[in-house]
Amino acid sequence: MYIIAGLGNPGPRYANTRHNIGFIALDMLAEKLGIKVTKIKHKALIGEGTLAGEKIILAKPQTYMNLSGESILDLKSWYKVEDSRIIIIYDDIDLDVGVLRIRPSGSAGTHNGMRSIIYQLQSQDFPRVRLGIGRPPEGWDLKDYVLSTFRDDEIPKLKDACQRAVEGVELIITKGVNYAMSRCNG
Repeated sequence: MYIIAGLGNPGPRYANTRHNIGFIALDMLAEKLGIKVTKIKHKALIGEGTLAGEKIILAKPQTYMNLSGESILDLKSWYKVEDSRIIIIYDDIDLDVGVLRIRPSGSAGTHNGMRSIIYQLQSQDFPRVRLGIGRPPEGWDLKDYVLSTFRDDEIPKLKDACQRAVEGVELIITKGVNYAMSRCNG
């Protein structure tokens, strides 16, 4: 079994913001697999299904970004899943818009949602799919930037990155994280 969580903030106010690219990619995965992510459980919207014969739980924590770890820990405890079978999809300001990076583990960097998850799990040893949203322009506050919407010229790059993220998650499950990294990073 795998838990696949996309990070974001709940509600229409945040729907198409940079910080919600994890939700957007997870919605694309859910659509591809025909899974409805509508049940409220473990402080998240969740959906259950299968991928390559593996049971999967798709989750969109509803705790707001900075408390994402509360939901992920609840999911892990309930489903009794090892950290290596929890895949987190999230935005990364340290990557240019549209760049995708898959990693088997690592630090939170500047991402408060990831800090919360690492703190709650007491582990950094879980795969992550990072979607680049770029750095804020000169003079912008980081919070305002991550809560801003994408420019029209960025949308095609982000759709492509989300599709590659979906492929990456599928490869992590079917062929392992190292194979997914070799195929999707770049």
